[in-house]
Amino acid sequence: MLNPKELALKIAAALDEKKADNILILDVNHLTTICDYFVICSGRNVIQVRAMAEDVEEKLGEVGVEARRKEGYGDARWVALDYASVIVHVFHTEEREYYNIERLWMDGSNELALGFGDGGGA
Repeated sequence: MLNPKELALKIAAALDEKKADNILILDVNHLTTICDYFVICSGRNVIQVRAMAEDVEEKLGEVGVEARRKEGYGDARWVALDYASVIVHVFHTEEREYYNIERLWMDGSNELALGFGDGGGA
């Protein structure tokens, strides 16, 4: 079983493989009780947003990790996947800029280094 940090990094790696833009992992366990990490990224269009979320689900399913809840596949502008200790937010670029959830959850010390690529996709 993956610990929360390993799970967040695995999710970020899957998103990076799908060319997600601006991947960000935030350690929020000292700010909320809902989860330990947020993984946030952007896609350029609804097809990419949906494909990235589906790929995360597929890759985690292969190791026996299933999402407890999933929301937003219908219009694929903001898909949220709840893995208990990690919540994944896959945004369309416009929605990410509008909601700017990083502003709400970033405290200047809680960004987790990705350890691959530049976090920016291609």
